[in-house]
Amino acid sequence: MHAYVITAKPGRIRRLLAALRTWTVRFLAALVMAVLGVIVLAVRCTRPVVNYVAVRAVWLEAWASKVTGLPQVGAAVGEGLTDEFVREFRKSYQRTAHTH
Repeated sequence: MHAYVITAKPGRIRRLLAALRTWTVRFLAALVMAVLGVIVLAVRCTRPVVNYVAVRAVWLEAWASKVTGLPQVGAAVGEGLTDEFVREFRKSYQRTAHTH
């Protein structure tokens, strides 16, 4: 015959507090996911507006360049930014590729 250790079950208050803690964490996690979902939805909804404004800004810059005879600045700045983003992406990709 084996000797068994008899352990007392936690009291009602302790069990209630544990359940309350569990449901509070679940509620907060659901709340965080809901807030992130709203942010993602807002970004996705404003994206076509941002694209439209960007296209109109490029058109306006091209028109102003044609009228004034000055070179377009946005294309040069945009090209430089794109190159910088590509460099940063490649650096971070190489760093993470070697660590795994």
